[in-house]
Amino acid sequence: MTQSQAQSQVAHSRPAAHRWRLQVVHRTRFHYTGQVRSSYNEARLTPESSNRQTTLRSKVEIEPAATAYAYRDYWGSTVTAFDLHSPHSELVVTGTSIVEAGPDLGGHDRVGWSSLAAGEVRAQFGELLSPTPLTAMDDEVVAEARAAVGDARPQQAGRVICEFVRDRIGYLSGSTNVKTNAMQAWSAGQGVCQDISHVTVGLLRALGLPARYVSGYLHPRPGAEIGVPVTGESHAWVEWWDGGWNAYDPTNAVEIGTRHVTLGRGRDYGDVPPFKGLFSGPKSEGHTVTVEVTRLA
Repeated sequence: MTQSQAQSQVAHSRPAAHRWRLQVVHRTRFHYTGQVRSSYNEARLTPESSNRQTTLRSKVEIEPAATAYAYRDYWGSTVTAFDLHSPHSELVVTGTSIVEAGPDLGGHDRVGWSSLAAGEVRAQFGELLSPTPLTAMDDEVVAEARAAVGDARPQQAGRVICEFVRDRIGYLSGSTNVKTNAMQAWSAGQGVCQDISHVTVGLLRALGLPARYVSGYLHPRPGAEIGVPVTGESHAWVEWWDGGWNAYDPTNAVEIGTRHVTLGRGRDYGDVPPFKGLFSGPKSEGHTVTVEVTRLA
């Protein structure tokens, strides 16, 4: 069965040369040792539309066929929910999207540390200022980060923290898993984009900057050829608030731009997993995930 979700938005004023049109195909395949009797699932595979990004077309395909419905969760992500009650030994969920992405069009009034410490800001962003089990950082590390920031104002401090984390955690594919927390990655000195983002978010919050974890995709080639599919993967980066939202990719030390496709935001990975579910039946033999990204224009 195919669930199509078409979204359109008024074209942005930024010239087309500053935007890429990307197709993303994200396929998750689950294998079971026998027949699963029923399963209940959620997929977060529909990119957002925003001032930076326009989702031109998006669909979620499910095999075997299932009735699905879409809704917006608490954090604003589009969720495709479905359940299966016929026996199946394999489940395949494929999200296919075409997105136009560009740099952030923003620009906002900045605030100082005293404004960030005010009760009204802390009340508004309480959930994005509090540590979670995946983002909590030890006091010693927070003190080191605070020393690195020094007298910098909030607008500079966010970038300083991104660079501080990237200098201390090396990227190593497969070195961690979705349950690895920020301090474990910090202590190991290595991790993947999820870990680097968790550490960065944790330190931003500890310093008083509301911060959120962003889930999405990244085209791996800055000079991508048009029409050439390449292997990609799910990606993560961060945003922090200093009177308005700023976005940065600490894993690659780059601004968010034409190569980034945003799926959703939350406190940490637990709020925005691409797929999660429960099933009744024999145990899983595991799952495989493939992401293919193509620059279309």
